[in-house]
Amino acid sequence: MIVEVKVPSPGESITEVEIGSWLVEDGALVYKDQEIAEVESDKATLTIVAAESGKVSIKTGEGETVEVGAVVCTIDTSVKPEEKPEEKNSKEKGISTEAETQKTQGQKRDSEAKDDEASGKKAQKDEQASQEYGQVKITPVAKAYMQEEGISIEDVIKGLKRLGKKEVEAAMSVAGDSAEIEWMSPKEPSRETDRNRMTPLRRKLAERLVAVKNETAMLTTFNETDMGNVMELRKKYQQQFVEKHGFKLGFMSFFTKAVALAMESHPMVNAQLDGDEIVSPQFVDVGIAVSTPKGLMVPIVRNAESKTIPQIEMEIKELAEKARNKKISVDELTGGTFTITNGGVFGSLLSTPVINPPQSAILGMHNIVDRPVAVNGQVVIRPMMYLALSYDHRIIDGKDSVGFLVKVKEFIEHPERMFTGGKEPEKLLLGI
Repeated sequence: MIVEVKVPSPGESITEVEIGSWLVEDGALVYKDQEIAEVESDKATLTIVAAESGKVSIKTGEGETVEVGAVVCTIDTSVKPEEKPEEKNSKEKGISTEAETQKTQGQKRDSEAKDDEASGKKAQKDEQASQEYGQVKITPVAKAYMQEEGISIEDVIKGLKRLGKKEVEAAMSVAGDSAEIEWMSPKEPSRETDRNRMTPLRRKLAERLVAVKNETAMLTTFNETDMGNVMELRKKYQQQFVEKHGFKLGFMSFFTKAVALAMESHPMVNAQLDGDEIVSPQFVDVGIAVSTPKGLMVPIVRNAESKTIPQIEMEIKELAEKARNKKISVDELTGGTFTITNGGVFGSLLSTPVINPPQSAILGMHNIVDRPVAVNGQVVIRPMMYLALSYDHRIIDGKDSVGFLVKVKEFIEHPERMFTGGKEPEKLLLGI
């Protein structure tokens, strides 16, 4: 039977997609539910899975644009692939009889004899290679893997296509252990260039960035926050947090909760322009910018104002994994009233993030750096982070933007205030 595999609908607003890449070759045998292709839209990269097991016949090439619902390949179910190894092992487990066991042992002895003969030849080959590549250092893990796969140092060396920065740095790191250093020859000059077509996701991102520049009055205000208390909180309770919830506590959940609470005092930061009207959502849906191999994606944590930090942390973790593994849905990327982006994970000290329309503001987190600061008249070293809030000045005034960022700073420096409505616990206790 011939089964047609069609392009699934990524979302209501998407009518066509681009075939990003085929994960199998034409004519390959595939299993049911195996990922066979990646399709890209202007919002996300998704995968197509095999509807049945059989032989694939590809109808659409990579880079071609097709409509949602179009047939991109067929599967001939009359040609069955071999049983999956895990299924085969599961069926055979515990069924071996005594005769089969004896037979297996006899085969094992014959195999060992052959292996000994092969090992002798391999050892001779390795000895010859070791004379030529005697200075090559091999980690125990790599050595075990080479023995398992039956490959020699010579095979590995021949398999290397080129040396990059990583390999050069690795060579430099062991320079102190070497009595003599044999420097690499200068790299041969090249005038070659690579040319690759932009993915729909990156093309759409480029259009939106240009639109933000041309259609908004974007301005950025800065502040800095002392990360010491949050870092100490994580360090003190990290183990208990993991034992209870099953995942680690990060920084992003604190900032997500902080911005959601700061919106209560400065709701205009959460508002949006729709023609001549100002739309003010009574909820806070925070987009978390995630860098993926296919480009930037912004999955949404909905109703952050009503969620706890563990709930937010778990949702961020799940959404980020989905985005990087191309499993995220368009609905999980749609909407959002505010965005947080963290350039600090790449080492950024300061930046001016670009607004994610139709939102009116975006918070930029940055690298945590130990810096001397004045505390109670004394110069001390504290872990500091610069914060940047880019906002559309057409709808958000300077008072709201600066006040919002100060509020976020206060929540991060005093995380306990997230549970007291922003008030100092002592004053709340005393009713003042």
